[in-house]
Amino acid sequence: MQMTNNTERWKPAVTVAAIIEAQGRYLLVEEETPEGLQLNNPAGHLDPGESPLEGVVREALEETGRHFRPEALLGLYMARFVRPSRLEDVTYLRLAFTGTVSEPIPGWVLDKGIVRTVWLSLDEVRASAERHRSPLVLRCIEDHKAGRRLPLDAMQIDPSLYEPWVKS
Repeated sequence: MQMTNNTERWKPAVTVAAIIEAQGRYLLVEEETPEGLQLNNPAGHLDPGESPLEGVVREALEETGRHFRPEALLGLYMARFVRPSRLEDVTYLRLAFTGTVSEPIPGWVLDKGIVRTVWLSLDEVRASAERHRSPLVLRCIEDHKAGRRLPLDAMQIDPSLYEPWVKS
């Protein structure tokens, strides 16, 4: 299915995701989507002028009400989502990180659209695949379970991200 507009430069949507495991259970969010209530890793779009580490810490906090401490880069993932009714065709480039979270912050209000957080075992995540927001939800968790880890310094952020390099 070719829905992309070839007259514009193709740009994937860059997202960050937190893959969080504690005592054999994975932290997911249940969120409202155009397709109904779905499960996702705490994740979201990278903001302009924000490093992937900053983005994943922010997204995890907004969606779970917990402070996330990234420990490793899990990997880079790509998936494509097509919604023909809206002529949407989006390719996502996901940077997934693993780490730990704090206890919930008392009184924290979860991000708009997030209904609740849930801790699921790997078997429960597998059994709920039809409710996943993307195929990357399970893929990232499976990679985490398999022990995939890359050092955080595998990713380099140039200072120009914060103070753009101006060409004359």
